[in-house]
Amino acid sequence: MQQDTRDVSRRTVLARAGIIAAAATVATLTPSVATAAPIKASKGAPAEVPTSANGWPLEQQTNHISTVWTRPVPGSGLEVDIRIGDAEAILLHVVRRFHYEVEQLHTVDIAGWQAIGELTKNAPESNLASGTAVRIRPGAAAQGSLFPLQEVVVRDILADCGGVVRWGGDDNPVDESLFYLDRGPNSHEVRDLARTLRRGEVTPGQGAGNAVDVMARSRRDRANRLAEVQRER
Repeated sequence: MQQDTRDVSRRTVLARAGIIAAAATVATLTPSVATAAPIKASKGAPAEVPTSANGWPLEQQTNHISTVWTRPVPGSGLEVDIRIGDAEAILLHVVRRFHYEVEQLHTVDIAGWQAIGELTKNAPESNLASGTAVRIRPGAAAQGSLFPLQEVVVRDILADCGGVVRWGGDDNPVDESLFYLDRGPNSHEVRDLARTLRRGEVTPGQGAGNAVDVMARSRRDRANRLAEVQRER
């Protein structure tokens, strides 16, 4: 009788142990248990990347561990520190058209990247620190720095860029020397415009430097419509 009791007790202990082990296994494999507690960010997680006013990441230097490099402005003999890739394709197009159609530029007339510490943060000029802006004739920032026909050409250049580029002449306060990307780094408009401009550069009769009639009614209407939109912002 005692032997039977011991056998029963041993079987009971083993059975209970099996149930506990199985329960532990199920708890480990159940998703709801794993996600019940909120997940906290690791102390070593990277901080949010600082950006310029248009949403592009700032760069602390050029020509090293950076996306900003000194790039030639084709056909002008000039160089400018600018963000390589789509921003480069777009802003160099602006500089080249200005050089060919508004006023011939010299080395002192073009400026690109600047450290954010030298700029007003969150202002349009902060875009220089991400390599997504250029100054053309930096000393001519005040309103009225362009002759009327020169401004017509600038408006045509902006219209060519379909609103992706904004002119500081439409900002408050005014800075007529500043041109910058007005879309963020994930904008399909930036990618599409850069692709179009690259294609134009290798197509005879297209691209910067080819004669265009900026006074044509269709081009003036297009430029004026964009000017109205950008002035209101």
